[in-house]
Amino acid sequence: MSAAPILVLHWADWLSLFMHYTVLSLMSVGGAITTAPEMHRYLVSQQHWLSEAQFTSSIAIAQAAPGPNMLFVALLGWNIGINAGGYALAMLGVFTTMTGLLLPCFILCYSTARWSHKNRDLRAVRAFKQGLGPIVTSLMCATGWILASTHHDSARDWRLWLLAALVTLIVWRSKIHLLWLLAAGALLGWFGVV
Repeated sequence: MSAAPILVLHWADWLSLFMHYTVLSLMSVGGAITTAPEMHRYLVSQQHWLSEAQFTSSIAIAQAAPGPNMLFVALLGWNIGINAGGYALAMLGVFTTMTGLLLPCFILCYSTARWSHKNRDLRAVRAFKQGLGPIVTSLMCATGWILASTHHDSARDWRLWLLAALVTLIVWRSKIHLLWLLAAGALLGWFGVV
């Protein structure tokens, strides 16, 4: 006997998921990870298709794995499909989320890159490129906040914030490779310091 699926998704739900990811694609300035807060709101808080643990684990596993950092999008789709009833739906989830996120972004980037390269000397083009920096930084901060807020051990929270501030300072002021910092963070987590 197989267990019943946790949730039931109809074709309208899959279409809604695809359309939501096409909109997110156009907001993903700075990479797919910048849209993680909106994905969290939609998938966890609004639709209840994923649990907090599934969402956070999908991002953590994808970020730890070699390859593009947007692999978490495929894992989110995979988990939605698994929750809906099995491996076939998991593959549909991967296809839906990845296609929804990649297709509009690809079309827009290709068209815009051609146009902006041709018009790179225009003042508006230069101003637009400079204006994207603060937007990307803000979106990355929002993503970090969502991921950090799932940690609820208030006795150890001050250590996490102190570590985050220290790592930010190290990245900003030194040339230490990020992999060393990741390894140090992994060790601190392994030994239960944070």
